[in-house]
Amino acid sequence: MKQIVALLIFLTLPFGASADRIKDIASIQGVRDNQLIGYGLVVGLDGSGDLTMQTPFTVQSVMSMLTQMGVNLPPSASTTMQLKNVAAVMVTAMLPPFAKPGQTLDVTASSLGTAKSLRGGTLLMTPLKGADGQVYAIAQGNVLVGGVGASSGGASVQVNHLSVGRLPSGATVERAVSTLLGQGDFIHLELKANDFTTASRVVEVINERIAPDTASAQDGRLIEVRAPAGSQRVAFISRVENLEVNPAQGIAKVTINARTGSVVMNQAVTLDTCAVAHGNLTVVINTDSAVSQPNGFSDGKTVQVDKTTVDVKSDKGGLVQLPKGVSLSEVVKALNAIGATPQDLLAILQAMKSSGALHAELEVI
Repeated sequence: MKQIVALLIFLTLPFGASADRIKDIASIQGVRDNQLIGYGLVVGLDGSGDLTMQTPFTVQSVMSMLTQMGVNLPPSASTTMQLKNVAAVMVTAMLPPFAKPGQTLDVTASSLGTAKSLRGGTLLMTPLKGADGQVYAIAQGNVLVGGVGASSGGASVQVNHLSVGRLPSGATVERAVSTLLGQGDFIHLELKANDFTTASRVVEVINERIAPDTASAQDGRLIEVRAPAGSQRVAFISRVENLEVNPAQGIAKVTINARTGSVVMNQAVTLDTCAVAHGNLTVVINTDSAVSQPNGFSDGKTVQVDKTTVDVKSDKGGLVQLPKGVSLSEVVKALNAIGATPQDLLAILQAMKSSGALHAELEVI
């Protein structure tokens, strides 16, 4: 009997078994990263840049850059320039909270046109803007590509991706983003997963370990914490973040990836006693081509005749009784008893959910 290969991930732990730090399950409201984006040019490529006729914006960018540097080009240059060592790229970066001018950021340069490779190129000065249109960083430097490729005589070989590269510490912060550690006398903790039980336990731990009436839950995700002002607030937040809490057990959930056949269950999944029969239906259609040849000196014509046969096969699916499973190991053992493939298991789990035998939420991704 076939064994089902199931990927089992224990998403949550029962209360009292293990504890997590508050910093692992919650974040401080307002303390977050900010996305930056910019448009730039990578030069110095070894003939692997954008094709001029197919990416006119690359030529326009080069002409605009040269004009700003005092190089005068004739109007016809936009149609006569043949660039092979230049590529237009989109540059992206993440601006972390509390970043100050002068600090450096890692950036990613991604080809925008037809460039075959960015290997060996240099990114020219590129302003990186935020969602408000303001420039927060400037990027420039050598592009590192984690791949290699070669071609000759119509044959080519490539290892990894060549049209995306990284610039470690390739951008310098020029403008800081104001980040407030709470408003007035309070800071707010935001749980990464909405859960009223976990929020209640976080409040209990803070009030017990810090001081009574320090924290209160606003809903299943937001917790308001009274905090001291000034420089003492940083030390206070550090103390709160390192408190340990037993998060509540999550809801029973089965996640199904229909494209790959992957099935992921958490430990809260349970199963009622049920009977399952599953069989595969196979339809095979064969078409044989034959030639119909008329007799000699007749008025008939030679034609092609297709002969089609249809064969329908159905595998015998025996009725299997699955016992009640109150733990994840028992559920897996019962499902393995069916002897179905992971693709068959997708349909079986949905049928179990419809019949009420499977106590879990089904999520198809």
